[in-house]
Amino acid sequence: MDHPGYDDFRARREATVWQQLNRVLRGLLVIACLLVVVSLFLPQHKKLKDSHSEIEMLEARVTEQKMILARHSREVTLLKTDPTYLETIARDRLDLMKEGETIVRLEVPPAGQRK
Repeated sequence: MDHPGYDDFRARREATVWQQLNRVLRGLLVIACLLVVVSLFLPQHKKLKDSHSEIEMLEARVTEQKMILARHSREVTLLKTDPTYLETIARDRLDLMKEGETIVRLEVPPAGQRK
């Protein structure tokens, strides 16, 4: 004995189950698409971050090299224009001294020999 109302209820219940499954499937598809997008952009983001770190490191090296260049340029200028500085450097590096002059050198011991 079939009940017309019961068949209608079962059909509506099955339709509701399929609708819920379709919603779950859509949700899973959206999540899968988001994961694909994230997996595509994550390595690029890491490369970008690494590139920024490398740029900062290189900028620091450039600054350091500019300071070294400025120091060397100043020394060259002094060597070309200041006879007193030139004499001081020559006497220090060549261990030269004037007549009657006594040279006293204070040397710092290497880091391993300090007490």
